[in-house]
Amino acid sequence: MIYKVLYQPDKVRNPKRETTQTLYLEADSAAAARALVEDHTPYNIEFVQELSGNFLDFEKQAPGFELTEF
Repeated sequence: MIYKVLYQPDKVRNPKRETTQTLYLEADSAAAARALVEDHTPYNIEFVQELSGNFLDFEKQAPGFELTEF
């Protein structure tokens, strides 16, 4: 499955909507996706969303769509 992870680049500062960033990755579950990001980055994870069907097709059209590999 492909997951969209919304995160803040820093755990120290208060989260702000304007600084939320996105990455996409492939994992077996949402919990596995969260664990991958937590283990390999200093990011403050806000939300993990599974993408499939039309949602995945829509996200693939975005200019910033790129699968992150750890």
